[in-house]
Amino acid sequence: MRRVVVTGIGPVTPVGIGREQFWTSLVAGLSGIDHLTRFDASGLDSRIAGQVKDFEHSASLDPQRACKAERFTHFAFEASRLALMDANLHIDDVDRGRAGVVVGCAYGGISRIEKEVVKLAAKGPRAVPPQISLTCSANAAAAFVSMELGSTGPTESIASGCASGAHAVSRGSDLIRSGKADVVLAGGTDAPLTLLCMASFCSARALSKRNDAPAAASRPFDQARDGFVFSEGAVVLVLERLDFALARGAPILAELLGYGHSADAHNWAAPHPEGQGAVQAMESALRCADITHADIGYVNAHAASTLLGDRAEAKAIEKVFQQDPPLVSSTKSMTGHLLGAAGALEAAATVLAVHTEQLPPTINAESLDPECGVEVIANHKRHEKVDAAMSNSFGVGGINASLVVGRY
Repeated sequence: MRRVVVTGIGPVTPVGIGREQFWTSLVAGLSGIDHLTRFDASGLDSRIAGQVKDFEHSASLDPQRACKAERFTHFAFEASRLALMDANLHIDDVDRGRAGVVVGCAYGGISRIEKEVVKLAAKGPRAVPPQISLTCSANAAAAFVSMELGSTGPTESIASGCASGAHAVSRGSDLIRSGKADVVLAGGTDAPLTLLCMASFCSARALSKRNDAPAAASRPFDQARDGFVFSEGAVVLVLERLDFALARGAPILAELLGYGHSADAHNWAAPHPEGQGAVQAMESALRCADITHADIGYVNAHAASTLLGDRAEAKAIEKVFQQDPPLVSSTKSMTGHLLGAAGALEAAATVLAVHTEQLPPTINAESLDPECGVEVIANHKRHEKVDAAMSNSFGVGGINASLVVGRY
């Protein structure tokens, strides 16, 4: 079986762009949540978000091509570019036919679609430009990355809601293990900060209304949580076949040991109350990685700061790990929920936790929910050497993914 390692990470997130800024912010417990400025949110109950600030599309892009790509695609390309730089890898160093791209996404070009619908209603069909059907589709990001880099290997897009980024990483590892690729850029991207999207989640009473204190709004496992926080961004990881990485002297951050997927088959919005699907995903990931629950020292929880979600995941973690409880934290307390990019972001954080021996905290953990019986790393990072760690991503509709990474 071919082994898969992570050699580069490219974050474009509310807490920072680039690996150094991203990780420094997370371990310092710095929040990226602020008042929403992407559009006029004055009519919404929730007016806060995790925005990627000071973002410009890559200077390496031709201006004509750049102007045709949507924000979520620009996020994905910049994350891919940063990941390759972090891995000290150029596409010319790889057989282009064996270089793959797998990018997860939930909402695609929803921001542009929203604008074009208004134009359509006001001016009629002829006012809508022809490229919308191409550039707003969920697969546009993966296609754009492959075209700009010139990679001709397997190129795919994953759309599984909040689990998309994690599914993309696991799919990327499969391409390498099966011999179809030597290198895969795998991750997730989303730019869902639109009036339509946020109005829908506000109607569902799913978003935090802590508008007077944005940095304190996302509070997984805390009794005072009142919903999650919408965010945008992208994270891409460079996955490589181990012998390929060794041959070129790559900086190996961690090994991707395995993954598990499952479905709750329960409800559109709510997780199974006993976390049955989450248990199945975690146990499957452990079997795939060929390790036991006792080997896991840290879990980066999906925990998005919702009552039902946090409690169901906590129950699932308790069931899986029983007498050997790992340390647990939710980096969504700082980043908010990046939806289609969340799983990739949290996979990256888990890789760096193993690599740096620093476990990021759950901030805003002031009064932990007694119904969540997990050992939460509250408010301050922990210095801890762990040989293996898990990242959970559980999406709407009960679509679940768990990743296991190990020290190389």
